Amino acid sequence: MSAVTSIPTADALLASLPHEEASGNGQAHKPLVSLVVPAYNEAALLERNLTGLCQYMKSLEDEYRWEIILINDGSTDATGELAEAFANTRRNLHVFHHMTNLGVGQAFKLGFEHCQGDYIVTLDLDLSYSPDHIRKLLTKIRETSAKVVVASPYMKEGTVSNVPWLRRILSICANRFLARTARGDLSTLTSMVRAYDGKFLRSLNLRSLGMEINPEVIYKAKLLNARIDEIPAHLDWGLQKAQAVKRRSSMKVLRHTMAILLSGFLFRPVMFFIVPGLALLLFALYVNAWTVIHFFEQYQNFPQYTWFFSRASVAVGAAYSQYPHTFIVGLLFDAGRPAPQPGDPSAAKQKLF
Repeated sequence: MSAVTSIPTADALLASLPHEEASGNGQAHKPLVSLVVPAYNEAALLERNLTGLCQYMKSLEDEYRWEIILINDGSTDATGELAEAFANTRRNLHVFHHMTNLGVGQAFKLGFEHCQGDYIVTLDLDLSYSPDHIRKLLTKIRETSAKVVVASPYMKEGTVSNVPWLRRILSICANRFLARTARGDLSTLTSMVRAYDGKFLRSLNLRSLGMEINPEVIYKAKLLNARIDEIPAHLDWGLQKAQAVKRRSSMKVLRHTMAILLSGFLFRPVMFFIVPGLALLLFALYVNAWTVIHFFEQYQNFPQYTWFFSRASVAVGAAYSQYPHTFIVGLLFDAGRPAPQPGDPSAAKQKLF
């Protein structure tokens, strides 16, 4: 459940202004940028970072109209109260609340429902990606007419700073895994800092609750053959360290890992059957090889049997009595093989064994 305050959009606010202010300097013809920012327990840095965002967005007013949609995702500190107080001083900052923490995915979906931007930019309130990425994202999406532009710290010229080594390794591995399953040229699929074509994004039926919403958007954009671009980005946790603020995250490593695997399955489900199948095949070959080896070892021990089949039968029995697990496992794998179909050229061959 979410508690949502009904607040007019930036277009409605512009319409309520005097005609001279609304139409002056061609404001009505400038594209509207909706900045969607989720927040969870960010009271320690909320006012400073929102002030920085507003100042940066004002620097873009020669090209864009703008609004900020902040989603307080069930914070247990003073994030909600501070955000409301800050919004009272800004006509184009709108705050919406979840009563409980529902996850980044739900926060984004609520934000997307309440913004009207021609372009939608998503950003983390901790500013681990600095605000100057916003202009770069918007420039790219307008130049290429892409539907999605991702800020990528893992592409060429992208950088990562002050991120704990374990978190950095997990993020790199997750993105490489998703890049392989997506079979595209994207280097980063989990980054939440992006620019979207507003109409395109609002047309998607997004279902994810947490961070997996980011790969979900890429997946659905690929299904629709939409253009997706990247720009090199700088991911930096130095700001939090400089402010002596402990970075909090509602994302659990195990849960996030499962979400990444699920996203990979969506991108390329056949891989999740081929890889285990190949692993089982290799194991079966290994077991059957040892079965043959044990048979020939025992075959040498019974020279008194001159007829081959008699000697072979005794050798099989001796090998089984000494290594029963090898035969049992091998038979189990052979029992799992599909039966030959009529007309299969390999059927006659299999009957010989």
